[in-house]
Amino acid sequence: MTEHEQTSAVTAKERAGEAGASSASAEAARDGVVDLLGMVSYASLMAFFRLAEDASLAPSVPDRADLAAVAVTQFGHFALLRDHIAGLGVDPQQAMAPFVEPIDAFHARTAPSDWLEGLVKAYVGDGIAADFFRVTARLLDEPSRSVVLSVLADAGQAQFTITRVRDAIAADPAVAGRLALWARRLVGEALSQAQRVAAEREPLARLLAGGSPAQLGEIGRMFAELTDAHVQRMGRLGLAD
Repeated sequence: MTEHEQTSAVTAKERAGEAGASSASAEAARDGVVDLLGMVSYASLMAFFRLAEDASLAPSVPDRADLAAVAVTQFGHFALLRDHIAGLGVDPQQAMAPFVEPIDAFHARTAPSDWLEGLVKAYVGDGIAADFFRVTARLLDEPSRSVVLSVLADAGQAQFTITRVRDAIAADPAVAGRLALWARRLVGEALSQAQRVAAEREPLARLLAGGSPAQLGEIGRMFAELTDAHVQRMGRLGLAD
């Protein structure tokens, strides 16, 4: 083999290696996107079930109807995400599977005891989840970014909850202390589960850390941002955090 042929062979090998590395990187990035979509999808499905259950506890027919309407919207969000995942050539059930246990565990540990606790859970728990998904959505390419952001749009649940909780506090100020303690428990459980998932799912960790699972500092700063947003949410509810 001539020197020129040897040089050409080395160059071709280097290009093949670069192409392989690029392909592996793209595959890893895609896995992170699928992880995020699967998690948001299952969270939306569970939000539908929970809101439908909460609607049955509402003290009036108008409240039941209003909350049921929010539940229907959440199911629409789930359907949109499910179809988007399928459009990427991925089985939606497989995409959601890694997140069933942690999300179910969160709900099992934070079952509300009454109507007001259910409202606060929906507002605080879903609010933290929405903040988490919104922050990570900026790391996605289109159209996945737009799909995630569209399902995070407020369906009227926030103002519904704020009004009902503030009315309850005005009628009985002692309610505020109980609900504030409940909200603190919720945020602790939610952040704990989110950190667990981010640590255990390497594709998701890579997405959150900008491509390197070693950059855990970025994830830590993100959770600090979520905590700040929670404080503002508590203020809107009229609860001291």
